[in-house]
Amino acid sequence: MSTQIRHDVKHAKRVVVKVGSSSLTTRQGGVDPHRIDAMVDVLAGRLADGVEVVLVSSGAIASGIAPLGLRSRPRDLATQQAAASVGQGLLVARYTQAFGHHGYTVAQVLLTLDDVTRRSHYRNAYRTFARLLELGVVPVVNENDAVATERIRFGDNDRLAALVAHLVHADLLVLLSDVDALYDGDPRRPGVRPIAEVKGEADLDRISQQGLGKAGRSGVGTGGMATKLEAARIATGAGIPVVLASAADAAQALAGEPVGTYFHATGRRRPTRLLWLAHATTPRGRLRLDDGAVRAVCERRASLLPAGIVGIEGSFDAGDPVDLVDPGGRTVARGLVNFDARELPGLLGRSTRELARELGPAYEREVVHRDDLVLVSQPRTGGAGRGGAGKGRDDARSSKRASQRADSATV
Repeated sequence: MSTQIRHDVKHAKRVVVKVGSSSLTTRQGGVDPHRIDAMVDVLAGRLADGVEVVLVSSGAIASGIAPLGLRSRPRDLATQQAAASVGQGLLVARYTQAFGHHGYTVAQVLLTLDDVTRRSHYRNAYRTFARLLELGVVPVVNENDAVATERIRFGDNDRLAALVAHLVHADLLVLLSDVDALYDGDPRRPGVRPIAEVKGEADLDRISQQGLGKAGRSGVGTGGMATKLEAARIATGAGIPVVLASAADAAQALAGEPVGTYFHATGRRRPTRLLWLAHATTPRGRLRLDDGAVRAVCERRASLLPAGIVGIEGSFDAGDPVDLVDPGGRTVARGLVNFDARELPGLLGRSTRELARELGPAYEREVVHRDDLVLVSQPRTGGAGRGGAGKGRDDARSSKRASQRADSATV
């Protein structure tokens, strides 16, 4: 690995640190006080240096396993929520005690997807974090597992940490787990090597898919290398560098020493709700577009209108995320759909003016508004197509409405 100090890591003033369940709990599922104390000792050292720290901590469900008499991590959502309800209090109590030994106060912050996607919630969450950090408090963040549902959850704390890093305007995201680095293959096999730096997607494309695990070695976590890479994509795409390292190397990682894998920032800050839409949602269906609609959505950033849709797949409700695919079947964008799947077949290929005249003004609206749409890849378009993504007068009305709604629809 490189021996060069990572200066932007060493000099980061606001850091989000995510630690996984396997780094905090015993194999039986209980909180390991020695591991928590060791982690807090490291973070307290950075706090003493004037660094603001937000801790995204897994372990709530794992901490509730033993008190509930469960033998392993529950698979059904209801039991997971019960375990989280029991375990979250135990986890935060332990953090409160450990940070208290260093003279620091802890605040529990439980988030749902709404808190980083709805503008009013997002702004309130940011103000809360800003004030806590101003007061010298250490926010301990977790997903609100006790009330989250399958349709409105982050899915894992790696993604949560990346979105929190963006929300609090962090200078750095550090992902700590039982894995010491990103490898160029399955680390259990001979000959594989750790990767010191990732400068962009080209580097990731060369990594063997066999190196992407599904869960922590202890069996109590939900994430694997794939979710950590996704979190790194989210953060670096928003201009935040990322360090992936073992929890045992936390002190060195936070000091900028060349441990683990360093992901260079590749993009710049973007609306949080678009980060969520691109990286933290599961599409409920697909809309198949003609070439003209693909060009309008991807090149002109127009809203998607019914005229440009040639087919639909899946079962979804209004407000659900759906993928927009080109004629070749490749996903080019993802957006929040304004119609149920059962409504759309009768609207396809028709102009919004025609629909409004026949069905009423409620149908003179976009299928996916451009403020609720994020590009995933560049399209491969062919012929002229119908261009039903805001062409002609429909496009003018869509653009005008989009301009009027831009401030309220983007966070």
